[in-house]
Amino acid sequence: MSTAKQYLPRGERPLPSTGSAVCPQCGAPVEQHDRFCPFCRKELPGAAPPAVAQESRHFRCQNCGAEVAVEPGSRSYTCAFCESNYVVEFDPAQSGRQRPEFVIGFAVASEQAQERFQRWFGARSWYHPGDLGSAQTVENLRGVYLPFWSFSMLAQSAWSAQIGEYWYRTETYTTMENGKMVTKTRTVRETEWWRLAGRHHNYHAGYLVSGSRGLTQYEADQVQPFHLAALKRYEPYFLSGWASEEYSVPRDEALRRCQEEFCRREQNGVAAHLPGDTHSGLQVQTAFSQVNSDLILLPVYMLAYTYRGKRYRFLMNGQTGEPVGQKPVSALRIVAAVAGGLALALAAVLFVLWCFGG
Repeated sequence: MSTAKQYLPRGERPLPSTGSAVCPQCGAPVEQHDRFCPFCRKELPGAAPPAVAQESRHFRCQNCGAEVAVEPGSRSYTCAFCESNYVVEFDPAQSGRQRPEFVIGFAVASEQAQERFQRWFGARSWYHPGDLGSAQTVENLRGVYLPFWSFSMLAQSAWSAQIGEYWYRTETYTTMENGKMVTKTRTVRETEWWRLAGRHHNYHAGYLVSGSRGLTQYEADQVQPFHLAALKRYEPYFLSGWASEEYSVPRDEALRRCQEEFCRREQNGVAAHLPGDTHSGLQVQTAFSQVNSDLILLPVYMLAYTYRGKRYRFLMNGQTGEPVGQKPVSALRIVAAVAGGLALALAAVLFVLWCFGG
């Protein structure tokens, strides 16, 4: 006598007795890290998104044959075994990354840069702490080609403002002099206001936006200017023997930063050309067109050091040799200088009062 098989509704089917997890939709066994059920294709609740594999690159040295891992964001590197220099060229069609158009070569040698850093670091004022020489170098001075975005564009602005023009009138007034009321005259300035609107256009270029997340725009502005007339068409041999960073700030983000700066320049440009003697309530609406961009590599020396647990950075323009950096200041010395200045001012006031009082 045969027994009929019993089928239970899906929600009442017994779960498998295996130690693996099960899909809450169909009851099929799933692996611990599965994101989708392999049977019903439904997304599993609480499934972690797949881990993003870290990009890695290896190169085989043509000189010594060593195979070494290199940082994904580096465009140039040196073999750690034989110190041979290499430059990586990314295929834009495969990587989707833009190739540099221009480059300015290093004009300051590493030895000169080290000497200038020592002079800069040694030139300490009274406001710097006396034990600054105990600062510890975090990384050695190194020359790096850093990416910058350069844009040019036409700005067309519509503006409106209140324009003021001065005019003067003479008025009569009375005042007390030597116990007597006297009548005098004085000139009073008045302002006549009227509404004015117009248009302004200008072609902007030359502002360099940092293409590196590691170099803030403030630092990028400080390390300038670069003499852009020395720009050369980019060739890989420029980077040989130097570190070079791949850009991490995309073009669209850099463009927004640049247009913010050009809007500020438009505001100043319109204000400088307004008629009249003064103005108020200036409103400028700017639209940009004919936008062109260049990705350029510029030479910068970098070094970091720590003093009392705080990190400071030193930068040097690799074309002009101009140093830019941060130095700690002594709060106690600043307070002492302020207190000394106030004491001298008080002493001068007391001396004047004593002289006139005597």
